[in-house]
Amino acid sequence: MLEHTSHPAIVKRLKRAEGHLKSIIAMLEEGRGCLDIAQQLQAVESAVSSAKKTLVHDHIDHCLEHAVRAGTQSADDTIREFKSITKYL
Repeated sequence: MLEHTSHPAIVKRLKRAEGHLKSIIAMLEEGRGCLDIAQQLQAVESAVSSAKKTLVHDHIDHCLEHAVRAGTQSADDTIREFKSITKYL
């Protein structure tokens, strides 16, 4: 398996979003205002979206490129995988 240099940053971002999400749940349970909650949910959604985008780009830049250069995957399989993963962008 290839080393993903982006994974530690993605994990850190997702753990931060996890903590933030827990605080949003507390806000809901406390009856805080909908506007405040919606703003916080947007922040969590943006963090998760950014993590996903980073992961997909990392996969394309490193995994797919490595597979083609190393000859461990055919060009057709690589193109199929590229098409599959880019739907998550």
